[in-house]
Amino acid sequence: MRIILKILAAPFVVVLTIFAAVITFLFCVGGALCSVACIGLTLLAIVALIAGQTTGGIIVFVLAFLVSPFGIPAIADWLIEKMNNLNYSLRDFITG
Repeated sequence: MRIILKILAAPFVVVLTIFAAVITFLFCVGGALCSVACIGLTLLAIVALIAGQTTGGIIVFVLAFLVSPFGIPAIADWLIEKMNNLNYSLRDFITG
């Protein structure tokens, strides 16, 4: 029975390995774009605050935080890490 489960787990390992590599690459590219967007949104928020648009400036600061490395990219990084952990768990199951 254990051999059958190992045979069934093997395709999932292949798919997870390829998927994790593609997602990690896209995360790196997206992280760079998010950093540029964060700088632009921060500058825009500062201009809005100087112009007297307090509410707009605060909203843009919140958006800048969401695209900063502490916002949505941190959640994506956590999800990628969990996916890699699942992949290595399946590999250990097959080889163990």
